[in-house]
Amino acid sequence: MGELILLRHGETEWSRTGRHTGRTDVALTPRGEKQAKALAPLVADRDIVLILASPAQRAQRTAELAELTGVETDERLWEWDYGAYEGRTTPDIREERPGWYLWTDGVPGGETVEQVGARVDAVIEHVRPDLAEGDVALVAHGHVLRVLTARYLGLPPADGRLFRLDTGTISALGAEHDRPVIGSWNVPAR
Repeated sequence: MGELILLRHGETEWSRTGRHTGRTDVALTPRGEKQAKALAPLVADRDIVLILASPAQRAQRTAELAELTGVETDERLWEWDYGAYEGRTTPDIREERPGWYLWTDGVPGGETVEQVGARVDAVIEHVRPDLAEGDVALVAHGHVLRVLTARYLGLPPADGRLFRLDTGTISALGAEHDRPVIGSWNVPAR
């Protein structure tokens, strides 16, 4: 059985400054481009049979710079829809909602964590047959990949809060004795 290889896109200006970036299509920074290029050797020797990426340019460009070919765009890998909190930072939101926490308090006018969980459940089911043939790479965003990890491990979607995921990193989800496990997590490209 193959592994689910998760690549979080490289840095953007919004990720660098802590702004919630869901559906706003921002480009990689020069540092983000370097991060994405540095992922190439980490995926080069893998037996990847399927590559899915978010439609966002930051994910598509990361896949390109990581030298992944045959990438299929999957709308279900878009980042969490932050609704009214799109483009805002947590400290800014907490000025009007003290103690606000995305994972428990949600966002007005956007998706719930359960809705994100349903999207990634569909992705996991879609790629399961391909995992029998080799590795599957997913190129996407921090929060959606964290929710996907929780769901892959059989945890509630909100348990994605437990898995910090930095820009320009690679992670692997696999199995041990037919049970889902984390093979590696949040590994930065060097």
